[in-house]
Amino acid sequence: MGTSTLVLLRRLLDLSQRANPALARRADLSHSELTALEMLTRESVGPGDLARHLGVTSAAATGIVDRLVARGHVERQPHAADGRRTQVVLTDSGRAEVIGHLMPMFLALDELDRSLAPDERDVVDRYLTGAIEAIRRIL
Repeated sequence: MGTSTLVLLRRLLDLSQRANPALARRADLSHSELTALEMLTRESVGPGDLARHLGVTSAAATGIVDRLVARGHVERQPHAADGRRTQVVLTDSGRAEVIGHLMPMFLALDELDRSLAPDERDVVDRYLTGAIEAIRRIL
């Protein structure tokens, strides 16, 4: 079974896997559409990069982008460095869609984070960094 820390980490990982599909349903988006919006909150990417990140074909990624464009959540724009390429850029509507659904979780996590003493944060940081590395090894 493991220590209480391992049990809690497993519960967190299990819940996080269930969170995106639940949020996607609530937002009336597909899981891939929500994942694309979340990725685009971090950076604008080309359709090919989006396809690779989502693990779908370029045709499927085009369909995802088309649906998000139709909803006003993303725009296709010329790539900043190479005008022959296209970039998918998150709009204010898309950002509001993602943030609106995730904000309650962000606020609760921020409150929890602010409650940690510096020495507690050091331990949590070390543990989470190790957990991330353990997960990366299987990827």
